[in-house]
Amino acid sequence: MEERGAEPEQRRFTWEEIAQRTGRGPAADERWLVIDRKVYDISRFHRRHPGGSRVISHYAGQDATDPFIAFHLDKTLVKKYMSPLLIGELAPDQPSFEPSKNKKLVEDFRELRATVEKMGLLKPNRTFFLLHLCHILALDVAAWLTIWYFGSSTVPFLFSALLLGTVQAQAGWLQHDFGHLSVFSESKWNHWVHKFVIGHLKGAPASWWNHLHFQHHAKPNCFRKDPDVNMHPLFFALGKKLSVELGEQKKKFMPYNHQHKYFFIIGPPALVPLYFQWYIFYFVVQRKQWVDLAWMLTFYIRFFLTYLPLLGVKGILGLHLLVRFIESNWFVWITQMNHIPMHIDYDKNVDWFSTQLQATCNVRQSLFNDWFSGHLNFQIEHHSLKDSGELWLDAYLHK
Repeated sequence: MEERGAEPEQRRFTWEEIAQRTGRGPAADERWLVIDRKVYDISRFHRRHPGGSRVISHYAGQDATDPFIAFHLDKTLVKKYMSPLLIGELAPDQPSFEPSKNKKLVEDFRELRATVEKMGLLKPNRTFFLLHLCHILALDVAAWLTIWYFGSSTVPFLFSALLLGTVQAQAGWLQHDFGHLSVFSESKWNHWVHKFVIGHLKGAPASWWNHLHFQHHAKPNCFRKDPDVNMHPLFFALGKKLSVELGEQKKKFMPYNHQHKYFFIIGPPALVPLYFQWYIFYFVVQRKQWVDLAWMLTFYIRFFLTYLPLLGVKGILGLHLLVRFIESNWFVWITQMNHIPMHIDYDKNVDWFSTQLQATCNVRQSLFNDWFSGHLNFQIEHHSLKDSGELWLDAYLHK
């Protein structure tokens, strides 16, 4: 169906009709979604969606009211741009969302969110974020001063690497907040500081993070929609249902029943230095994200100009590799272990609150946990990978 003008004909639709417009199957060229009972045709628009084509397409054929509220700061302005996409609304006899969603949970969550907003609990403390940035910059300077003053012998070299690894981890948590547009009331300021922190302080592209992380929040732990679980099935068997399915299909890319052992080798220590480090350059060049590339280069230029005179070529390359190794272990344990132990499956189109809750877990709050995890406080479940690996092995051998 063509996208209509500013005053589209107000047709009435059923959920059955909408559910067929997912961009797959018989209506492969059509993508519809619902926001506040209004039906929008995003068949062409999804390619121009500022947040990315995939994140909006993951809700094709579904109600997207709650994710729309969660992802957009100025909802009134965004809805003006959505007017040309409006093709109708739900028929009067249709519920406001699909039967697969818990009506009571949806209503309670929306009431809770409205209450929290009225109480001002979502207003950011910008002083906190400023202090967080200042402590990152201070650690960055301290790392350079350590080698400049004490020399490049083993102890100051390792101490400087530890400080720089901390800088990378903490900058990762800080860019996460700006990337979520959580600090400033205007999106442009969030985007600008986000590019500075992730690009200049970390050497990574903001567009790459947005592309992956927005999908993750839209459909956490939903296989083929959340990029964070794309390690299934090539490296790991994740989730009870997916692991059994893999075993029944007699697929074996890795010895999954031993994945709780080899995770420590190919997971935390390797992700950043052996994969992210080169892939981010491929990403920005392939997608022609030249502004992000420029920001990334400022990090490497600054790093080499400040450390090359102190360490030489071999020393600076070794330092960079060690810093990425420290960052990788820190990053993976925080970001993966608060999701991998939880429910992982195909998208079942459940309500927003349940989607988020069943895919994550927390740990007890403390000043150290808050700082170490960037307020993504997690709980490590040591046996989770082993459990799914054993489920795969049982299905592989006996089903």
